[in-house]
Amino acid sequence: MNKTRKKNSPLAETSCTPEQCRPEGFTGPAGCKDPSGKKSPAGITHRCGNTNGAGKPTPVIMFLTLLVTALLLPGLLPGQSGNSAGAGRTMRAATIPEGQVVDLAGCIVRGLENNFNVLVSRNNQAVSENNLTPGNAGYLPEIAFTNRFGGTLNTTHQSLADGGETSAKGIHNTSNAAGVTVGMTLFRGFQVQTTMKKLEELSKVGALNSQMAMENLVARIASEYYHYVEQVSMYHNLAYAVTLSRERVRIDEQRYLLGASSKLDLLQSKVYFNADSSRLDRQNEVLRAAQIRLNALMAAEDVGQTILPRDTAISINENLNYSDLLGSTLQNNTSLLIATRQQVISGLDYKIIASREYPYLTASTGYNYNYNGYESSTLRNQQVQGMNYGVTLGIDLFDGFNRKREKANARIEMENRQYQYREIEQEVKADLLTIFYGYENNLRLLRLEEQNLEVARENLEIALERYKLGSLTGLELREVQKSLLDAEERLISVKYQAKIAEISLLQISGKIMDLVPGT
Repeated sequence: MNKTRKKNSPLAETSCTPEQCRPEGFTGPAGCKDPSGKKSPAGITHRCGNTNGAGKPTPVIMFLTLLVTALLLPGLLPGQSGNSAGAGRTMRAATIPEGQVVDLAGCIVRGLENNFNVLVSRNNQAVSENNLTPGNAGYLPEIAFTNRFGGTLNTTHQSLADGGETSAKGIHNTSNAAGVTVGMTLFRGFQVQTTMKKLEELSKVGALNSQMAMENLVARIASEYYHYVEQVSMYHNLAYAVTLSRERVRIDEQRYLLGASSKLDLLQSKVYFNADSSRLDRQNEVLRAAQIRLNALMAAEDVGQTILPRDTAISINENLNYSDLLGSTLQNNTSLLIATRQQVISGLDYKIIASREYPYLTASTGYNYNYNGYESSTLRNQQVQGMNYGVTLGIDLFDGFNRKREKANARIEMENRQYQYREIEQEVKADLLTIFYGYENNLRLLRLEEQNLEVARENLEIALERYKLGSLTGLELREVQKSLLDAEERLISVKYQAKIAEISLLQISGKIMDLVPGT
C-alpha cells in the first residue's frame, strides 16, 4: 500500500519494488513507478532510493550529477588551474586595470631623479661643497677699494691784528680720496689650516647625508614595489576564489534543478560567492593605495596613474651571510660613517678654539690718492698719492676666561660624539642581528609554506573528486578551498616579509645602492 505525503515534503514516500523502480523517459527526479504502474509525482521519495532533493540519490541521479559536474568543473582542479589556471586565470587578468608596466630598476631611477627629499639633500650637499674654498678658510687675502668725493661750502669772516677785517662768502672747497688696501692673516695659531680641514669634513658629511637620503628612498621604493607585487598576487588569489565560488553557484544551481541538492546548499554557495566578492573589492582598495604610494615615492605628477609591476612573483636572495654583512656594516653603514665624521669635526672645533692661544700675525698694504681743491687760499689744490704697508704681531692675553670655557665645552662635545658613535654602532649591530634572525626564520617559513601549499592543492584535488561523487558537502569543500587560499596567502606574505628583511639587511650593510642600475 502506498503511503504519500504532501508534495515537496522530504518525508513523502511511496512503496515500490526494485523491478518497478527504474527510469522511464527520465525528465527529472520523478520517474519511478509505484505498484499500480503509475509514475510517482515529483517530490515523492521511494523506499528504493529515488529522491527529489531528499534522501539518498539513485544511480541515475548520481550519473547525471556526475555528468553535469564534469562539464562545469573543468579548470578547477589544482593540477589544471593552480598557478596557471586556464579560464580562471584569464578571468582574473581581465579584472586588473591596464596601465604602464614598470620594473624595480625603472622605479628607482625615476625616484632618484624626481623625489623632492632627494633633491633637497642634493642641494644641501651643493651648499657644503660651495663652502669648501680656501677663501672661506682664510687662506686668501682681503682686497678693498674705496673712493670718496666731498666738499664744503663756507662763509668766513676774519679780524686782522692791524684792525682790518676780511670776509668771504660761498667758499667751495672740494676733496677726493681713493685707495686700494690689501690685508692678510699670515698666522693665527694654525686656525686657517684647521678650518680648511673642518670644511672638508663638512663637505663629506653633506655627501653622506645625500647618500643616506638616496639609500632610504631606494629601500622605500623597493619595499613599496614588492608590497605592490604582494598585493597584486593577493588580488589574483581572491579573484580566483571568486571564480571558484561562481562555479560552485553554477554547479549547485544545476544540482538543485536536478534535485541532487537542496536550496540551502545553493543559498550557502551564493553567500560564499558574495563574501569572496566583497573581499576582492576590499583588496582592490588596498591595491590602489599601494599604487598611489609607489607613484608618490617616484614624485609622479599624477599619483593616481595606473601602473603595473613587471614582476609577478617575489624572488628572494637566500645566500646572505651574517659575517659578511657585519663586516660590510661596520665599514659602509652610512650612519656610522656620518658619526665618524662628526667625531673628527668635534676634534677640529677644539683645535680652532685652542689656536686663539697662539700669537697672530697680519700684514697689510695699500695705495692711496687724495685731492683737495681750495677757493679762498693762495693754494689752489693739493694732490697726495703713495703706498702704505704694515705688519701686526699680537696676542690675546685675557678675554674674561671665555676661551677656557669654550675649550671645556669642546672637550665635552668630543666625548659626546664618541658616545653617540658607540650608541649608533650598538643599535646598528642589534638591528642587523635582529633582522638577520627574522630573515633566516622567514626562509624556514618559506620552505614550510611551500610544502603546505602542495599539500593544500592535493587536498583540494581529492575534495573536488569527492564532491563530484556526492560524498563531500559544500561546507566541507568550502573549508578545503579556504585552506588552499589561506596557504597561498601565507606563502605570499612570507615571501614579502623575507624580501623586506633582505632589503633591510642590504640597507644596513651599505649595499642597498647595488639595486640602482649602473652601480
